[in-house]
Amino acid sequence: MEQPNLSYIDSMSGGDKAFEEKLIGIIKKEFPEEKKVYFDNLAAENYKLTAENVHKLKHKISILGLVKSYDVAVNYENNLIDGNTEGKTDFESILQIMTDFLETL
Repeated sequence: MEQPNLSYIDSMSGGDKAFEEKLIGIIKKEFPEEKKVYFDNLAAENYKLTAENVHKLKHKISILGLVKSYDVAVNYENNLIDGNTEGKTDFESILQIMTDFLETL
């Protein structure tokens, strides 16, 4: 499984450490909230809202350099729109990897 990294943030910042820290701070604040809403909507079997949550989380997946995981999220989002939870396990593994990574920052 691929691992999150800060290469995209590094390339966006142009070496501006204050910008990097601000962006990481935003991600660390928003990610747990967005993840909780995802799990709440999934538990309620509201797949349309769950798909919207996955869509939001995809951006953070991309920012953390998870290229293959982004594709997994796209497929899962499309499945949820169709009322199908195929891809749930892989997506939730990605969320856990991101959670673990963010805790190290």
